[in-house]
Amino acid sequence: MDNKKEILIGFLVGIFTSLLGSYLFITFFTKFDISTGIQALRQMGYIGKVITIGTVLDLAVFLLLLQRNKEMMARGVILAVIVLAISTIII
Repeated sequence: MDNKKEILIGFLVGIFTSLLGSYLFITFFTKFDISTGIQALRQMGYIGKVITIGTVLDLAVFLLLLQRNKEMMARGVILAVIVLAISTIII
């Protein structure tokens, strides 16, 4: 498989995993459902922190990809983490 394609797949997996982690955090650790939770957390100024907490799941995906010798996909996951870190700084 082409290296750029593998990096893109890893990037998309990293973004999806972060969104999944944020969703799980909102549903299990707050009293809100997902739509009102996002609005309430945004008003309180915590949405960047929730995205950062959701990114913790990317660590597991990164280690799993390294175990399966998918280094380029693991690089894509790291790229997704970098993009999310920059976006949380901007938010």
